[in-house]
Amino acid sequence: MTATTLVIGESVLDVVGGDERPGGSAVNVAVALARLGRPVRLATAYADDPAGGVIARHLQEAGVGLAGDPHVLGRTPRAEAVIDATGAASYTFDIGWRLPTVPDESAHVVHVTSLAPLLDPGAADVLALVERIAPTTCLTYDVNLRPAITGTRAQVLERVLRTASAATFVKASDEDLVALWPDRSAGESASALLALPGGPVAVIVTHGAEGASWHACSGPDWSTGGVHAQPVAVVDTIGAGDTFAAALVDHLWPLLGAGARDRLAALGPQEWSAALTYAARVAAVTVGRLGADPPTRAEVGVSP
Repeated sequence: MTATTLVIGESVLDVVGGDERPGGSAVNVAVALARLGRPVRLATAYADDPAGGVIARHLQEAGVGLAGDPHVLGRTPRAEAVIDATGAASYTFDIGWRLPTVPDESAHVVHVTSLAPLLDPGAADVLALVERIAPTTCLTYDVNLRPAITGTRAQVLERVLRTASAATFVKASDEDLVALWPDRSAGESASALLALPGGPVAVIVTHGAEGASWHACSGPDWSTGGVHAQPVAVVDTIGAGDTFAAALVDHLWPLLGAGARDRLAALGPQEWSAALTYAARVAAVTVGRLGADPPTRAEVGVSP
């Protein structure tokens, strides 16, 4: 059986300057993985409407398969994006989320992102699925908070921690961590996630133009360090974090699957630095393009 990634999360029609483009964290990750040559299936939600048709065609063109019928919403979610002078995007949202029925199937890695474990009514189903499959599956989690939708109330933090506790590794931005714990540094927040019972063996933190850092532990042994961002003329940052997360999964692919926790725990600074450098390199291509447009493996210039 071919090893696959199951990506779980929202689909969104991004509206940027009047232009409509398919997006949403899970869609962006799934498309990025497919363009990097990894088999991927997506458990997502959109409506059987024109906006949903735009997303469906985008997924089909990228070679992303669907894990379940996505037509579980009355209208397709939308996000109005405004790009500032630095290329950073801010959003206003019209969002809904439900988890479609996902057939029982094995996956090399399950990637959960953004609103999936946080936004009702779909969150409860995602959390139940995560906790059911975590003991036998490699689970990766990109926090990717949207406080404008979910807020940062205690329930949001509790759901983030439940998902992180089941994950093999967690990716978050420094902004995500500040929203969760305003009085902590990124390193302190990463340490708190690593200390969760049964929690991740690594936390990767993106710092925008300042690069990215890793925080990993194996028993009493800790490893931490960082890499610089790749130099690039920024067009906008839409999809950059999602591309980074997909590239991490792609780079670590041979170590994922059953038993991934022990293999990742054995990585040292050189291996983590290589993983983050690769992810930053792939994300830099997206940053240099309009919208969430992740590169193919050929565009990154690496062999399959």
